[in-house]
Amino acid sequence: MATNPTAAATHLKPSLSTGKIVFLIVAAATPLGAMVATVPLAFVIGNGAGVPAMFAFAGLTLLCFSVGYAAMSRRIVNAGGFYTYLSSGLGKPVAVAGGLIAAIAYNAITIGVLGAFGYFTQSIARSHGLDVHWVVWAAAGGLVVAVLGYRQVDLSARVLALLIVGEVGILVALDIAVVAHDGLSALPATTSFSPGVAFGSGAAVAMMFAFASFIGFESAALYGEEAHDPTRSVPRATYIAVVVISLFYTLTSLVAVGGVGADRVREVAGEQLGDLFFVLSDRHIGGAATTIMQVLLCTSLFACMLALHNATNRYVYVLGRERVLPGWLGGVHSRHRSPHRASLVQITISMAVIVVFAIGGLDPYVALASSMIGLGTLGIVLLQGCAAISVIAYFRRHPDRHWWRTTLAPALGAAGLIAATVLLSLNYSLLTGTSLAVINYMPWLYVIAAVAGLVYARWMRTARPERYRDLAEVQAQSDPAPVPARPEVVLGSRR
Repeated sequence: MATNPTAAATHLKPSLSTGKIVFLIVAAATPLGAMVATVPLAFVIGNGAGVPAMFAFAGLTLLCFSVGYAAMSRRIVNAGGFYTYLSSGLGKPVAVAGGLIAAIAYNAITIGVLGAFGYFTQSIARSHGLDVHWVVWAAAGGLVVAVLGYRQVDLSARVLALLIVGEVGILVALDIAVVAHDGLSALPATTSFSPGVAFGSGAAVAMMFAFASFIGFESAALYGEEAHDPTRSVPRATYIAVVVISLFYTLTSLVAVGGVGADRVREVAGEQLGDLFFVLSDRHIGGAATTIMQVLLCTSLFACMLALHNATNRYVYVLGRERVLPGWLGGVHSRHRSPHRASLVQITISMAVIVVFAIGGLDPYVALASSMIGLGTLGIVLLQGCAAISVIAYFRRHPDRHWWRTTLAPALGAAGLIAATVLLSLNYSLLTGTSLAVINYMPWLYVIAAVAGLVYARWMRTARPERYRDLAEVQAQSDPAPVPARPEVVLGSRR
């Protein structure tokens, strides 16, 4: 393995349990942010009352993806996530291309969430009499993220646990209040899940927003090197996160449909947009709870930013450790055992972009948050689809492959994710919320990164064969040893 010779340590500190990894994943998906910012838009330009069905469909698709992803995580323990998984199934050149795409995608979405944090915090603070420019809020949030990201990830996980409990708790309280007030009419499942509504006009757009709301769930594999028991914690955390997030999104969006009215939800959401859930909160749990929800929206975005910052760091760290990016990025802090250099670089890039947008007088939400989050979402969904294909390719070469876990489930996941990638590409201007060519041509960065990665890997194979051989091989796990069986068991086996 090619490592940075000046680094004080070469591996990250194992300090994460399954629960802490779950909080890192759920925080990246930003449940409150997804409900407040994404669901009303999906109601308006998507399939209206059928949005909950699209969340359920996305959850089932990603659960199928997770079956293969979890099977792979039991074999491969690495901080490289998609980079290592693509190498194991599709080869090192594809892995290098995927690693560069991942670095761009996670950086972009982290920057976008930082812009959204600045925008919403300014807006909410102003409504309560505190008028501070969005750049100041973004800089303050970025500074706290920089401090936490520089240190051991265990500290970030503890902070995220507190924030996640708060944002999920307020939405659960709202769900309960709406159901208590409206009864079973608050859960119009027969309407939302009927084929005519679920797959009616705008279903493809709603499906696109549903998949975008799950971004971050796949990040469990990035913490493999930092988990106490990675072969158990990573698959468990992935399953728990997908099930919890999909159930939560489906139920909460369904309650919103019931609370507003299935026949009126498109019209009302168009009028209220980002205030939809705040209006529901005012009506059912009171103004004080709405104020708390507004504050928790800001902390939700902060939690998402911190989780994505940590995920981005792991990609940059591994690519630096293996000299795909400059080797000094692979340095590990001597005391915290964290990827501190990658952390500092990521937050520096984020703050530089924020400053450029501020100097240019550009809108922090429309121009910055929407464009960067849209770019990152497209890249990550693309990588999820490639990873599902890689799982199938990897296990085809192993005798313990299974018809469901390593073949059919990842194939179903790949089909859904490829469809989502196509939808995101065809409706990219809807995802970013702008028709500006400079923003909507940004996905070409992925084509450039993919070509550069393929070319660089092939050059390395010829000019630096030892370095090429060690790419994406960190802590690769060997095939599980066969368990000795008694003779009578062997004779009676279906094999």
